[in-house]
Amino acid sequence: MSLNRAQHNTNPPARHGAMRRIGLALGTLAVLALLLTAAASLYLIDYALARDSQPDDQALAHVLDQAPQAAPWVDSLRREGALHDTTITGPHGLRLHALWARAGRPTARTAIIVHGYKVQALGMMHIGYLYHHNLGFNILLPDLSAHGHSQGSHIGMGWNERFEVLRWVDEAAHLFGDSARVVLHGISMGAATVMNVAGEDCPPRVRCVVEDCGYTSVWDEFSGEARKRFGLPPFPVLYASSALTRLLHGWSFGQASSLKQVKRSRLPIFFIHGDSDDFVPSWMVHPLHEAARADKQLWITPGCAHAQSYYHYPQEYTRRVARWTGRYM
Repeated sequence: MSLNRAQHNTNPPARHGAMRRIGLALGTLAVLALLLTAAASLYLIDYALARDSQPDDQALAHVLDQAPQAAPWVDSLRREGALHDTTITGPHGLRLHALWARAGRPTARTAIIVHGYKVQALGMMHIGYLYHHNLGFNILLPDLSAHGHSQGSHIGMGWNERFEVLRWVDEAAHLFGDSARVVLHGISMGAATVMNVAGEDCPPRVRCVVEDCGYTSVWDEFSGEARKRFGLPPFPVLYASSALTRLLHGWSFGQASSLKQVKRSRLPIFFIHGDSDDFVPSWMVHPLHEAARADKQLWITPGCAHAQSYYHYPQEYTRRVARWTGRYM
């Protein structure tokens, strides 16, 4: 009996020691997992949101290579000194830059043209050509924060930038007169931006919107890209990245929802999307179009990859935009 008691008394400490070692090992693994998740999340934020826009000459060369019909117009603007620079102070105190040009004849019709992800104002000169040369509009092409010649260290994916565009709407009245009537036209991230603007309390001078290949939300876009580029599921890295973005920059991936903004909007919206787009997948345009409550129109461009609709169908694109804006401008 005494031997049995001795054995009985020595087993519990052995078991407790083993349990402590297992607990330490599990705790160490949990800490390592948290550290790896944090490191991966910070990398994703830096990869996705760090400033990295095209140089001026590269942005313009890309446009003119795909839309050579715009080259004589660009040359004439430069020769006549008709393409101007302007700056404003943005809602977060940043100096923001834009290009602008008056129409050949006085008009109130004005297009604010918003570029895509890591592009810049000059990367939208083909759309500037459409409005200025073909339709006779005044044009204003902003560099969103962290792009082109605007200040800023991180990209807001069109969410924080919606308030910048509202400032540019006010500036359009200063540049082109109080009677200015505005269409907002954006491509890719610029399309998400103008949809986000449409969900705000826009001044009456904003008459309609053209969005070309915008995403439903940053969450939807990033989760798709994380799977495609890195093979990552949303949990845990995307959730952690979204939480860190809120902590560092004041917004989260799920909060930045163009779909929710479109549901709130009362502005007419023309939706354009290539049916071969796999960067902003073409399925995204359908819930956006369905969510719109005001006048709306949808054009799915056959055979077009991301942001290629104008380049593939310049005449049809121009005709449809002219007809759309003609209803409201």
